[in-house]
Amino acid sequence: MTHDEAMTHDNPRPSGGADGGGADVGGVDGGGADVGGVDGGGTDADQARHRVRELLAAHPPATTPRLDFLRARFDAGLAWVHYPEGLGGLGAPRALQTVVDAELAAAGAPDNEPRRIGIGLGMAAPTILGYGTDEQRRRLLRPLWTGEEVWCQLFSEPGAGSDLAALATRAVRDGDDWVVDGQKVWTSSAHLARWAILIARTDPELPKHRGITYFVCDMTHPGVEVRPLRQITGEAEFNEVFLTGVRIPDSARLGPVGEGWRVAQTTLMNERVAIGGGRVPREGGMIGIVADTWRDRPELRTHDLHQRLLRLWVEAEVARLAGERLGQRLAHGQPGPEGSAMKLAFARLNQEISGLEVELLGEEGLGYDDWTLRRPELVDFTGREAGYRYLRAKGNSIEGGTSEVLLNIVAERVLGLPPEPRADKDVPWKDLPR
Repeated sequence: MTHDEAMTHDNPRPSGGADGGGADVGGVDGGGADVGGVDGGGTDADQARHRVRELLAAHPPATTPRLDFLRARFDAGLAWVHYPEGLGGLGAPRALQTVVDAELAAAGAPDNEPRRIGIGLGMAAPTILGYGTDEQRRRLLRPLWTGEEVWCQLFSEPGAGSDLAALATRAVRDGDDWVVDGQKVWTSSAHLARWAILIARTDPELPKHRGITYFVCDMTHPGVEVRPLRQITGEAEFNEVFLTGVRIPDSARLGPVGEGWRVAQTTLMNERVAIGGGRVPREGGMIGIVADTWRDRPELRTHDLHQRLLRLWVEAEVARLAGERLGQRLAHGQPGPEGSAMKLAFARLNQEISGLEVELLGEEGLGYDDWTLRRPELVDFTGREAGYRYLRAKGNSIEGGTSEVLLNIVAERVLGLPPEPRADKDVPWKDLPR
C-alpha cells in the first residue's frame, strides 16, 4: 500500500455510481462496484455452485495451466460475482463470492495471489469500474484480476502526503495527449507494475481540490523512472517515481477533466477497506502468532505480559467481528467512512501486538535475519520474525492515510463533529504558500 492520504473536510463523498467495495484481502474477491445495471437478483447459491461445477468440468485445475484457469474463471463470471456480466461477474449479490471461493478452494483451484496484486484488486478495479469507459473496463479488468498486469498508485508526493490535494504533478493538454511532469513517492509495487492510477493537476488556477484529473498511466512509457526507497526493515517495497514529459493519451483518463479528486475518493475509501477491513479467522494475523508463542513457551510468561495479551486478544477479536460487519455492509452498498475506522484499529493493534511480541521473546526478539536491500513483491507480516513485524508495523499508521487524518474523517463524517477551519478552501492552488 502507499502512504496516500486525503483531507476530506470540505469534499463530498464520491458519486456517479461508484461503489468500489474493497478487497477481501484474504480471498480472491478483490472488491468492486455494483454499477452497470447490476441488480443483484439474478443468481442464487445453487446457481453459483452450478457455474463453478461447469468451470471445473471444462477446466480441471489439476491439468489446466494456472493462468488459463484464471482466465476461464473470469470469463465464466466467477472472478467477482457482483461485477457486471462480461467483466468477470454475474451481476449477483456480493455475498455469493464466499460460496464460489469455497467451492473452488475445495476443488484445489488456484487463486490469483490477491496479496501480490492487492492495489489492482482493491483500488484500481473499483475505480475503473465506477468511472472507466466500456473500452477501459474490457481492456484493463481481466489482466488485472488474473494478475498478468500488476498495478501501483501514483498519488502521494514529497510535498503532498497528508494533504494530498496539494499535489504539484502537472498534466498539460497537448492535442490528444496529456504531458505529465512531477514526482510521486511511497509507491508500492512500482518496480513490478505495468499500470498505475495517477492523479495530476490540470488547472492550477482553481482551488487545490479542483483542477485535478485522474489518469491511467502506462509504467513502460518513456519518461517514467522508478527508484527504490529503502525502509527501516532493510527492504525497498516502496519507490519514488519520477515523471518527465510522460505522454498519456486522453483516452486513458478516468472521469471528467478536473474531477480527479472526486474519482480519487473512490480509490482512497477502498484502499482503507483493503488495508483494515480484510476478513480473517479468529486468532488470524499477528495476534495468533503471539498467542501461539505464549502457549508454546511457558518460560517466557509474566503476569504483566499475560494481562496485556488478554487485552489485545479481546481487542483483536472485536476488530475482527467489526470487519465481518463491515463486509456485510459492503455487500449491500458502497464503502464509507467505516473503512477509516477499521484502518485506524488495524494500525494501532498491529503496533501494540508487535511490541508485545518483542517483549515476550526478550533477547530473541531483538534479532533480525537479513538487512540486505530487497525489493519484495508483497508485505509478509506472518512469514518473517518478530523484529521484522515490529519495524514494519510502524508504517501501518502512515500508509493508506495517517491515523491523524483518519481520526479527522471519523470525527467529521461518522460523529458529525464540525470540520476544522480551512483557510485555503477557496484559494487558487497557484497562490498557496509552498
